[in-house]
Amino acid sequence: MRIDFHVHVTPPEIIKNWERFAEKEPYFALLSRSPHNKFACAEDVIAMLGESGFDRAVVFGFAFRDPGLCRLVNDYVIDSIKRFPAELIGFISVAPHTAELEKEIDRCQAAGLTGIGEIFPEGQGFIIDNEKETRALAGICTERQLPVIIHTNETVGHYYAGKTAVSLEQIERFVEQNQELTMVLAHWGGGLMFYETMPKLRKKFRNVYYDTSATPFLYDAGIYRTALALGLCDKVLFGTDFPLLPPSRYMPSLDVLPQPERDIILGGNAEQVLARKTTV
Repeated sequence: MRIDFHVHVTPPEIIKNWERFAEKEPYFALLSRSPHNKFACAEDVIAMLGESGFDRAVVFGFAFRDPGLCRLVNDYVIDSIKRFPAELIGFISVAPHTAELEKEIDRCQAAGLTGIGEIFPEGQGFIIDNEKETRALAGICTERQLPVIIHTNETVGHYYAGKTAVSLEQIERFVEQNQELTMVLAHWGGGLMFYETMPKLRKKFRNVYYDTSATPFLYDAGIYRTALALGLCDKVLFGTDFPLLPPSRYMPSLDVLPQPERDIILGGNAEQVLARKTTV
């Protein structure tokens, strides 16, 4: 089974009036105004799966600062997985440091959503390594075995819309504080993957995965060879950041890998994450 683990969906009412929603959401405004930005509804994802030969997609709405807007996009994800249960796996958009957090997770879990993400520390205005601000989210997700997708990015190289100043040290501290939590660090963890050559860090990161979202904008095919050399292909999840990019943009680079490693990245690892218990 081939699974795209990083797909954004947006309710039609937000697509039609995104400027109005962006007025009070600076990070959403920044990304929406980017020349690379695209919006997709559930039907667009289903069409993408058919065209690319993928079987399923993990879908989520935009993680706004306003918990009311998070509820709005979660309603759309819930409706989408009901309409396309064989193809779509729904995750929950949350504002991690708000009072409504657990109530919204309860509601969405009851409706069939099975993870959290993608959350944006700087974009949503919370400090990822501040235990007071993240304790509730991390505790709930650890207890309920909910994987969490976290936006990360490299802090060197070219600027692009959405690139934040959240440091790799902050992400490492969050991982250290929550070693039983299953988490997926988007965009190769901003390069944190490379530091798994350090034995102590690899031990702390035993429940951490990395997704490939936005790779064609960031790295060449050498990133996959590096993952293979580090023995980390079993921690890499294929994700496109669709509708930013389609799967076809990724496939030529994946050809540098042997077939077994290519298969686990394209779906095997995702199945494990969606079904696993954390390693204590």
